[in-house]
Amino acid sequence: MRRVSTITVAGVTTAALAFTLTACGESSTDSGGSKDKGVGLAFDVGGRDDHSFNESAARGLDKAEKELKVGGKMMTAKNGETEAEREQRLSSLADAGYNPVIGVGFNYKNSIEKVAKDFPKTTFAVVDSIANGSNVASITFGEHEGSYLAGVAAALKSKTHKVGFIGGVQNALIQKFQAGFEQGVKDTDSKAEIRSEYLYTNNDKGFNDPAAAKDKAKGMLDSDIDVIYSAAGLSGNGSMEAVAGKKGAWSIGVDSDQYQQPGLEKYKSSILTSVVKNVDVAVFDLIKSVQDGKPFTGEHKYLLKDNGVSLATSGGFIDDIKPKIEEAKKNIVDGKITVKTSP
Repeated sequence: MRRVSTITVAGVTTAALAFTLTACGESSTDSGGSKDKGVGLAFDVGGRDDHSFNESAARGLDKAEKELKVGGKMMTAKNGETEAEREQRLSSLADAGYNPVIGVGFNYKNSIEKVAKDFPKTTFAVVDSIANGSNVASITFGEHEGSYLAGVAAALKSKTHKVGFIGGVQNALIQKFQAGFEQGVKDTDSKAEIRSEYLYTNNDKGFNDPAAAKDKAKGMLDSDIDVIYSAAGLSGNGSMEAVAGKKGAWSIGVDSDQYQQPGLEKYKSSILTSVVKNVDVAVFDLIKSVQDGKPFTGEHKYLLKDNGVSLATSGGFIDDIKPKIEEAKKNIVDGKITVKTSP
């Protein structure tokens, strides 16, 4: 893939730190004692097994462990965390000798900027945001471009000409998904009706509340919507459950190819496609750059033209509309279509 290069907390006792590590959840492949332990991966809410965003990042570390022979530790955020808690997680990883330390999710932006100053010899990275720092890499994606393709697919597959979008949290990042999706739908079917709703306005629980997404999806299905695209992390599993319960309805997954996720197997017959963000590729690239002695810094974009985002074809449900999907992709890559980043 072509890449475009365009925190210690005072007053934390050993006992408190140990408690936090346990409470937040962790898994590790290191044996301890080394100051070169490998990779520190700090997940957003939902943990590795969200079958979506965090899972994709974890696959990048899995690949690095296998191919680059590095160790690693994974830690998980909880709902409603403070900046101090995120800073403590990142600091504990860097202080223990993990390098790079990667914050998976935009919520880590501020904490990485602060903690990176305290560990100038450690490379930090944040996924889905742009953070400042001479030893900080920012990994971003063309979510809006992949979502445009999902909108094309939704418009072509909907029998009712009514589609829905469910976002986990109403912020600028998730609005990129919404904007691209809505534009793709309208460019394909100008008469289509689109209903876009969010689980939470400003609470990261929106990425970890499947029950709320299930209720939201049920409301859409009851309104004759037959294709629902959810950009809500672990919450999206609830939306998929609701869609699977209605004959003829489709769900569109996000971040990972959710048709391929074992934990979602019982819903796979109704997963039309997924907007895949290659977070695993980006995480592996970052880890390799550190191992090669040329650590990434600054922004690294993964766009449609780089295959940084894509539309999954697993299940064969969009095989009949592939020519139109490819045409839309080519028009975006060639600059004939400019995809909006906000609704």
